[in-house]
Amino acid sequence: MVAAMERDVPSRLIGDLTFLEISRCLRASSVLCMPIGSFEQHGPHLPLNTDVVLAEEFTRRFVARWGETFDLWQLPTLTIGLAREHDWAVGTLSLSIQSMTAFMRDLGREIVRGLPARNLAIINGHGGNRGILEALTQELRADFGLNTCVLHPTAWPELGTNTEFPEVHGGKNETSMMLALTPNLVRREQIAQLKNSVCIDAVRTTILHQAVTWPWTSNETQIADLGVIGDAQAASAEFGQRLLSQIEEMAGPVFKQLIDRQHLVRG
Repeated sequence: MVAAMERDVPSRLIGDLTFLEISRCLRASSVLCMPIGSFEQHGPHLPLNTDVVLAEEFTRRFVARWGETFDLWQLPTLTIGLAREHDWAVGTLSLSIQSMTAFMRDLGREIVRGLPARNLAIINGHGGNRGILEALTQELRADFGLNTCVLHPTAWPELGTNTEFPEVHGGKNETSMMLALTPNLVRREQIAQLKNSVCIDAVRTTILHQAVTWPWTSNETQIADLGVIGDAQAASAEFGQRLLSQIEEMAGPVFKQLIDRQHLVRG
């Protein structure tokens, strides 16, 4: 769909380009891909930067797989998001709603000022960012003329692995992908102490209910076990690789739809 990247450009990382190369390589139809993670507890077995690792890996894979097809370019990562549901745990850092809103609006303004591209795909690695990002896409589009979408790769329904045990936080899916990507950061010996003793109905009615929203926290014993909501004991590196490959392929149609919607944005 687009011309191949110029051979003298080192990569599709925006930060690797010089200011002279920006105007030569990017155009209005280019797609900027921005990873957003979170810095928060992920149980006794996963590191605080799990959502950052995953958001950056998703983005890296998307750009490698679809970059030439849809002219994708990777922006720097926002490593701290909204994580108030985990702030009972030491190590968790969270922005406020006001500061994240201000940051994203300032970023939108700076993209329009400093870059030719007018398509923005936010790659979100943390479920707690979802609500504010959905609201901000409207402002980024209406106030700055950015054709925007947010991808929530770990929430794609096709990735449902066990309807008996909802995968929300630090469970089979995230642990498997971390085992595939950074096995040295997974404390495997800590997984055995997780008892999976949460009330599944409470998880569904408190966190996953589509008609009611509750302000929950991951230290509520009905819905979480040591901060984990999911079945980490069922995780494996092989399953993580399969998930990552599925996510990589599922992103293609999203980028196509984003480009197809460019004409709907008021310049």
